[in-house]
Amino acid sequence: MASYEPRPDLLQGRTILITGAAEGIGAAVAEACAERGAAVILSDRTEADLADLYDRIAEHCPQEPAILPLDLEQAEEATFQSAAQAIAQSYGRLDGLVHCAAFAPFLSRIDDYDGQEWERVLRINLTAPFLLTQACLPLLRASPDASIIFTSDRVGRQGLAYWGAFCAAKFGIEGLMQTLAEETEGDPSIRVNSLDPGILRTRLRARLYPGENPAKLPDPKTAVAQYLYLLGPEGRGISGQAR
Repeated sequence: MASYEPRPDLLQGRTILITGAAEGIGAAVAEACAERGAAVILSDRTEADLADLYDRIAEHCPQEPAILPLDLEQAEEATFQSAAQAIAQSYGRLDGLVHCAAFAPFLSRIDDYDGQEWERVLRINLTAPFLLTQACLPLLRASPDASIIFTSDRVGRQGLAYWGAFCAAKFGIEGLMQTLAEETEGDPSIRVNSLDPGILRTRLRARLYPGENPAKLPDPKTAVAQYLYLLGPEGRGISGQAR
């Protein structure tokens, strides 16, 4: 997929929800989807977080985006159900759900990891994606060709010291992806995969590695083609894969 070149109308007529859309991978994926014809639903903690991206997409892309504020730490099951109902009323279905939101407060030994922070990290990175996916499944099943992408990480496939709860959450995401892919195996209209975009220049990375020179890291836009491939028609039939 490294050399994949998505055509300009790749996602024409599709509606795609992207979490963590305010910056980094989420913003890059959202903008790329909108540029290729998708109606994108931008989700992050607050509406203000998404204002700049909304304006860029509204100015340059064919479909006006929508904003769906979701505080993944505080949202309860009913919150996600209400969000899905709002999408249903406006769009009727979802053709893509891309989980890009991520949170890690620090790097720490297991010996020293604060229990409340552990719960917080699992809530944002694992429980919230589960609840949102569950709420959106009827919308995804209403599509003739729906794609769910869980953004993974190298530490979700091979444990790494000091990554603690984030590591555990991303291992959980891989398990969630595999389970849902098995459960939807008989439904050719829905596919579920995980994608590790690699180490990129994001605010999360800068917070965890303050001594690192961010200029030496790839821009999040370099990972976009992989997401587009799995969201578009060429990715149909691919499910249950950790890419």
